[in-house]
Amino acid sequence: MSGFSDFLELEVLDHVFGAATYTPPATLYVALYTVIPTDANASGTEVTGGSYARVAVTNNLTNFPAASAGAKANGTAITFPAPTANWGIVVGFAIYDAATAGNELAWGAITPNKTVNNGDPAPSFAIGDLDITLD
Repeated sequence: MSGFSDFLELEVLDHVFGAATYTPPATLYVALYTVIPTDANASGTEVTGGSYARVAVTNNLTNFPAASAGAKANGTAITFPAPTANWGIVVGFAIYDAATAGNELAWGAITPNKTVNNGDPAPSFAIGDLDITLD
């Protein structure tokens, strides 16, 4: 399951129906969550500490190839820093327009959930594993 945030839904509606121009960010930032985010930007609990940081991904057709069948997926691997402390059970992700704070653009569940502990290999999304759907 994944979806657009309330912020992005409004931006797309305004853009498509002529009220305003939306310029997509040049860089997207992928975040991990221990409490799943939702459409509301302030929801969920993002991982903190232990070398965690959002991963910057250039927003282009190499990293996010053209959408197909109502979905868009990553075209390159997205790899987080290796954990230097326990991050907990990662259950979701979100994509932002900034490295810290910023506007949540999309979010989704991670299934199966993944326990990330100190010393584990760097968590990553393999090519095609980070899916955003729009119905």
